[in-house]
Amino acid sequence: MSKQAEALYREAGEKFAPAIARLARAVERDAEKARDLEQDIHCAIWSSLVRFKGESTLKTWVYRVAHNVAADHIATEARGPKKVPLEEIETLPATGNPEKQAAERHALGQITTLIRELPPLDAQVIILWLEGESGADIADITGLSANAISVRIHRIKTLLAAHFSSPESKGASL
Repeated sequence: MSKQAEALYREAGEKFAPAIARLARAVERDAEKARDLEQDIHCAIWSSLVRFKGESTLKTWVYRVAHNVAADHIATEARGPKKVPLEEIETLPATGNPEKQAAERHALGQITTLIRELPPLDAQVIILWLEGESGADIADITGLSANAISVRIHRIKTLLAAHFSSPESKGASL
């Protein structure tokens, strides 16, 4: 690997490692498998940087590689064994108002479950949006048009909001 690729990988790690970890945890319920997925993403980024020519930003390149690895993981897992229920995931220790934190954890758990039920591309789009990426950046990362990204984000936000706004939709699946 060239010195330039090594420097790019160090820069990518410094800037994007937390987002990669969150992506892995969002895609994979099992904590050990999430760590494996995170490592697979880092390996893919490492090996891909020798082909990086600067035609896109480093962020776009890293996110595209990460989301491609995550999509492959989702496809492989869909054909694999049954997933672990969300309730079995370890939770962080509570501080402050326990009732409020329990409600927030419950809502976040529902959102996570709903996102996992989305088609992989829709899940990638909403995860990137939740990470604070712009529509243009999400379009670069996913290869979709900016208009398609805008439509998908609006549709997914509407579905998620509907789940929380009406009692009859709480049991509905995406």
